[in-house]
Amino acid sequence: MHSHPPNHEHIDDQMIKMEVNLDNIPGEWLGYVMDLLFEAGANDVFYTPIYMKKNRPAILLQLLCSLENVPKMKEILFKETTTLGVRYYPLTVHRLERVFTQADTEWGPITVKEGILNGQVVQRSPEYEECKSIAQHHDVPLKKVYEQVWKALDNKK
Repeated sequence: MHSHPPNHEHIDDQMIKMEVNLDNIPGEWLGYVMDLLFEAGANDVFYTPIYMKKNRPAILLQLLCSLENVPKMKEILFKETTTLGVRYYPLTVHRLERVFTQADTEWGPITVKEGILNGQVVQRSPEYEECKSIAQHHDVPLKKVYEQVWKALDNKK
C-alpha cells in the first residue's frame, strides 16, 4: 500500500509523469487499467481524448507516481494496454498544507479539506462522499448540500 504525501506544505521533486497514446484499446479496458494503476500506488491517473496521425481518434493516458513506483506502472501499462512505448519524465509538485475542518449543516457536520498557503486558506473542498450520502439520505439535491457547506464556512469567518 502506498503512503499519502504529508499534510504540511512541501515541494515534492521525486514525482514522475508517465504517459501513453492508445489508439486501439477497447473503452471498457480503460477503467480496469485505471483501477490497477491506483491500486499499485499511482497518485493520479487521467485520460484525455486526442487525435493522432491520420486523424485517428485516440486516448492519452497520463499518470503521476513516485519514482519508486515507476517499474510497477510500466509493467501494468505494457501488460494491460496496447501500447508499445511509455514516455516518462521527472515532475515537481508543490503541495499545499492540508487541514480538515467541519462545516455544520442542517443535516449534520461535513468534513472540509482546506489548502493552506503561507498560513492563509486558498482552497476548500467538501468531502464528496459525505455530501453525496447526505443528499441521498435526505433526498435533497447535491448542490443544495454544497450550498449549505459554503454558507456554514462563510459564517465561520
